[in-house]
Amino acid sequence: MCGIAGWIAPSRHAPDERALQPMLNALAHRGPDGAGSCSFLAGRGEYRVALGHRRLAIIDPAGAHQPMCDEAAGLALTFNGEIYNFREIRTELEFHGFQFQRDSDTEVLLRAYQHWGPQCVHHLRGQFAFALWDAGAERLFLARDRFGEKPLYLYEANGGLYFASELKALLKLPNMPREVDLASVWDYLAYRYVPGPHTLFDGIRKLPPASAAIWHRGHLQELRYWTPPDKFPRSVVRNLPAQETLGAFLGHLSEAVQLQMVSDVPFGAYLSGGLDSSVIVALMTRYCSKVKTFSVGFAGDRYNELAHAARVAHEFGTDHYPMTVTHEEFMHYLPRLVACRDAPVSEPSDIAIYLLSKEAARTVKMVLTGEGADETLGGYRKHVAECLAWMYWSVPRRLRRTLLAPLVHELPLGYRDMKIAVASLNCEDWRERYVRWFGAMDFAERRTLSRLRVHEREIRDELPPYDAHPDTSALRRMLYFDQTSWLPDNLLERGDRMTMAASIEARVPFLDHKLVEFVATLPDHWRVDELRRKRVLREAARSILPREIRKRRKVGFRVPMDEWFAGGMREYLYDHLRSADSLTRSYYNTAVLERILDEHMHGVQTHDKLLWTLLTLEIWHRQYRSPAAQEERLACAA
Repeated sequence: MCGIAGWIAPSRHAPDERALQPMLNALAHRGPDGAGSCSFLAGRGEYRVALGHRRLAIIDPAGAHQPMCDEAAGLALTFNGEIYNFREIRTELEFHGFQFQRDSDTEVLLRAYQHWGPQCVHHLRGQFAFALWDAGAERLFLARDRFGEKPLYLYEANGGLYFASELKALLKLPNMPREVDLASVWDYLAYRYVPGPHTLFDGIRKLPPASAAIWHRGHLQELRYWTPPDKFPRSVVRNLPAQETLGAFLGHLSEAVQLQMVSDVPFGAYLSGGLDSSVIVALMTRYCSKVKTFSVGFAGDRYNELAHAARVAHEFGTDHYPMTVTHEEFMHYLPRLVACRDAPVSEPSDIAIYLLSKEAARTVKMVLTGEGADETLGGYRKHVAECLAWMYWSVPRRLRRTLLAPLVHELPLGYRDMKIAVASLNCEDWRERYVRWFGAMDFAERRTLSRLRVHEREIRDELPPYDAHPDTSALRRMLYFDQTSWLPDNLLERGDRMTMAASIEARVPFLDHKLVEFVATLPDHWRVDELRRKRVLREAARSILPREIRKRRKVGFRVPMDEWFAGGMREYLYDHLRSADSLTRSYYNTAVLERILDEHMHGVQTHDKLLWTLLTLEIWHRQYRSPAAQEERLACAA
């Protein structure tokens, strides 16, 4: 895994090539193993091209330095990621007459473009973001992997295009504006993350997942080269017998795990003790005699999963490394990790992932994780609720609004899932409901709390994540939303930043696009069958996991923020949201904010999700408004 940065701009506006160095320095945590840069003139000197790279060496550590240039072919490549099927592609290219100097996915990607041009992305199986200068065609080609595992940020100004793996690198450009996009703040308050392609900085955006961009003589064209198949109704295909379905699924998943274990450096796996990561570890042990596993638990959490992870590790004979995190560590690392993400940390578990990555980096440089299973296989309770929502909606609307909703709202914390379900199902617009399931507030609650009055971005039905085909099923439509919004703009973004902050690479076999395409051919009941979630994974796991591991109740990476906010982190929270130093307090209706704080502290209602959302937004603003503190935290020291 690496960091990339660069630009193409009219010569009269282009920065000096030396401006590339501060950008690469800001990405040093992504690539501590080396750095490089190159520059070119284009259009008879009319344009300047600069490509930069920071390297974390995983494949061919001694070679494959970047940017990789071929003067004869007129190509130069800076590449972040891994192409898991690079040896298969190399064999195909050798058949077409290409010769290779090293065992490197970077060289294979360069030759793949040389042979197929922009269509090369269709041949890639991996996680990637890259920029390639094609001198012959005088174009800069940029692309991002199908689910957005690897980031790529863009900024356009004065006829030029600037790009980088992280926002902080773009902010190093001379005279770069740093205006907060209040429309993105408004979105963040509902979603708990900024939905793409926007960011909290006005003018800086993300290249969407599964997209490529072509810059040619001052014009930028973006195109989407792949779409998650859940966008569309299931194709009419033959229904396989149950055993054939399970065998085919496990075969696809096993292939993805084996492909993603390709590495020339030590690797391991993150193990929560849950179904997803346990299956990944079980499959890894088929191809590696001794797997290293890493687990994290939270001090004072009655749902601590360390014991479950230890059982899985013992079952498969892994070298296991557990660790425990306290609320003091949360307060210590939180500002640094907000800087690492260049955005509010939307999930408390992000900090635990960073600390786990920091521990893992002592012995490995790459890990496999169970991320993505819930979003592709239907693993959340909301997936069941959406499929059964017709039962709730059969109750007369007035009765739901005036009796059921108020009664459920007053239930104690133990009924948290029910409270979220009712609050979400009362959102009659499905687009608002999808946001509310994992969001902090519904749109009406946001208007009550926030004093911001911005021009709200229109929810566009012709763009992801709201452009699912009208005939697709309720389950597929929600999975498509998760795969094109919640996953790339929150989970994968946090996974990339938290692991890269510790200079370690994470890979996610459940997001192998061949596996996802196979799963999308199955009837819905193989994913959600009445109250059963991820049915195909659970039944396939019978052949590789003991029953007590398969049947354990899903907990997830839970951080006990409700208890911590009412205890050891209370003053920390008050200092950021109540004090005169708060930079975001003016965003809110003071009386509503005080009520929310008081309800949580006195146990009347639990608002930990909302309070965390507001806290990390405040921390982000303090860093953004305080250049000295920002510079210190942007170091992202691992």
